[in-house]
Amino acid sequence: MTTAPPATEPTTAAHVAHPGRGLVQVTAAAVLFGANASVSKVVLQAGVEPRQLAALRCTGVALGLLLLVGPTAGARLRVPWRSLPQLAVLGVVGAALIQWFYFVAIDRLPVGIAILVEFTGPVLVALWVRLVLREQVRPVVWLALGLSLVGLALVAQVWEDTRLDALGLAAATAAAACLATFLLLGRHTGGAHDPVAVTFWMFVFAALFWLVVEPPWSIDRGPLTDSTTLLGALDSFTLPVWAMVLAVIGLGTLAPYALDLAALRHLPAATVGAVGMLEPVVATAVAWAWLGQSLGAVQLLGGVVVLAGVGLAQAATGTVAPARSQRRATGRFGAPGR
Repeated sequence: MTTAPPATEPTTAAHVAHPGRGLVQVTAAAVLFGANASVSKVVLQAGVEPRQLAALRCTGVALGLLLLVGPTAGARLRVPWRSLPQLAVLGVVGAALIQWFYFVAIDRLPVGIAILVEFTGPVLVALWVRLVLREQVRPVVWLALGLSLVGLALVAQVWEDTRLDALGLAAATAAAACLATFLLLGRHTGGAHDPVAVTFWMFVFAALFWLVVEPPWSIDRGPLTDSTTLLGALDSFTLPVWAMVLAVIGLGTLAPYALDLAALRHLPAATVGAVGMLEPVVATAVAWAWLGQSLGAVQLLGGVVVLAGVGLAQAATGTVAPARSQRRATGRFGAPGR
């Protein structure tokens, strides 16, 4: 999963918005983020550890942004020194940790279930705003909570012994908590800076986090130099694992983030976030068609109910859900996780 920039870039008088173009861009971003879940699943099944894939992804994105933006628009990356501590927290929670938990979750759970659990982050935001910050939110928050809980119960089919991996569920829940934290912090950080700068510094701090926790020299290069089948319907095809990792970084992260940022020049952030709700739908569909991970009719109904609850929670608090990370960075909130 991965995340969307919390605020739009200022629109200059010379800039003309093209909503149709923005809609195409944000839809393409959601498709790339959603498909990236299955690509990541193949990499994980090839023997790359979740924390190592998270480290490679964060570092690769930071370097990619520096190479793409630095030579032509380096001034956009500047932020005040006083903002760095908050950006560091955003980077560790909203990029490094959320991606780690997300990769653990999709490694142990069906892709669709893992992403749906993570996407409940905005519901946690609504509860925090109401119960802890004591801010007034619309009563619909309680309906959002109820829908999300009912939907998750349907997805997990709690009345049956579905044997969902406990560690995978815990990791997906931790990713949701990271996403909620990221959204709350992003409310106060994103609007003050260029979304490109926020995204860049988030991934820089995420890369620095992994430099300490999972240094590049400690990563097992064996799986990266091997070849792997693409599994499922594409099992007859093989690719080097390192090429799949590059796909996770480039096509699964840099490209959709760039599309989201471009879309923010044509659409409101709320619209970008709303269209980003396509991501779990795409992720589930791709996992079904590619990896053979199918959800039953009841689970699919539960997924729809979860997304309805998340949508209501966003409307009640004004947060923008993962459009990932986003993963899951500050514009798409799928924290940079997905």
